[in-house]
Amino acid sequence: MGTSEVIYLGNLRTKAKHLASGSEIITDAPVDNKGKGEFFSPTDLVATSLASCILTIMGIGAENFRYNIDGTKAEITKIMTDNPRKIGEIKIIFTFPNHNFTKKQKQALISIAKTCPVALSLSLDVKKSITFVFNDETIDL
Repeated sequence: MGTSEVIYLGNLRTKAKHLASGSEIITDAPVDNKGKGEFFSPTDLVATSLASCILTIMGIGAENFRYNIDGTKAEITKIMTDNPRKIGEIKIIFTFPNHNFTKKQKQALISIAKTCPVALSLSLDVKKSITFVFNDETIDL
């Protein structure tokens, strides 16, 4: 069985369907590339996937170590380049709310984040600027 299917709806819009669950995502071309920008663009999804992947694998690691990261938020900024038009940089700020992590726990979360399959799949040309904001410390990767 495949992973998903995508149908072009016209007007620079697509509908993607996850085959196992049936969930759907609509995409639009961004306003700066002839689109309406009413939904995520495909490149928005790439940047958002990076953050979702990091949160997911940190969640797995946190469960394994018996602490949680519930409520952790990621703020994502995607920066495009021209000639060729592509993602040049993805900036992500992870904010961990009111968890008093030890130094060892922080180091474990950061080490886990570095193993994100999406990050490892992206071209080395895509700059990944990742910041972790804990209640007592800010750490840049």
